[in-house]
Amino acid sequence: MSSIAALEYWFEKTPKVLVALSGGVDSCLVAFLSRRFLGKAFAPAVISVSASLKNSDLLTARKFCNKYDIRLVEIPGQEINDEKYLSNPVNRCFYCKSSLYASLQGMITADNYSGYTIINGNNLSDTGDYRPGIKAARDYRARSPLIECEIEKEEVRRLAKSLDLFVWDKPASPCLSSRFPYGERISTAKLGQVEQAEDYLISLGYYDSRVRYYGDMARIEVPFNQVSRLKSDMPGLNKYFSEIGFSACEVDEEGLVSGKLNRNVI
Repeated sequence: MSSIAALEYWFEKTPKVLVALSGGVDSCLVAFLSRRFLGKAFAPAVISVSASLKNSDLLTARKFCNKYDIRLVEIPGQEINDEKYLSNPVNRCFYCKSSLYASLQGMITADNYSGYTIINGNNLSDTGDYRPGIKAARDYRARSPLIECEIEKEEVRRLAKSLDLFVWDKPASPCLSSRFPYGERISTAKLGQVEQAEDYLISLGYYDSRVRYYGDMARIEVPFNQVSRLKSDMPGLNKYFSEIGFSACEVDEEGLVSGKLNRNVI
């Protein structure tokens, strides 16, 4: 059975869903297929809007849902009010996702979504990484059609490309809180500072980058083949980063590694 056929069969057994949308390729693919197989009324996408969500990802989600006629519901993110989240423990993602799923569960209870199933864009490749959010999904009985149909990240991109979804090659864009080493307290101001820094890098052509927050020092990650160019751009970067509140910034010479800050906890 092909991946698309497997997903179609999955949705036949799950006829009403609320899709937890992030603006990334995984959840966008799930939102698109939910809409295709179930219809607009039975597959709304829900995005949690907070300081930890990059504005560019919110704009992508809006554009995607508008283009493919998906109903988009925007809800205020509540994790930023949770002291357990702000203190940034190693299971920070658990508290963030728990807040999201609690809000979605509240929609089911209060907003006439009786019988709807919460689903997300987690794929099979995610199960090999440190993902406390997966435990939150289990706790709230949120389901992952891509995992249940054994679809890995590479296949997600292949499917998205074959369906001509404009997000098929969108770089991974984890929430801004992932830029902070565990134990470094999170705040709205710090999240905004990181987002400004990464937006500036994008303006210079570094479309896949991370600015890790170490106190008032920033460490910049870009793909390894761009490290040399990044070094040549450092005078201008030092000036800009100083203007937005960093005392210093440095190049991570290893290059971009997604989930790098999880190394000490896996």
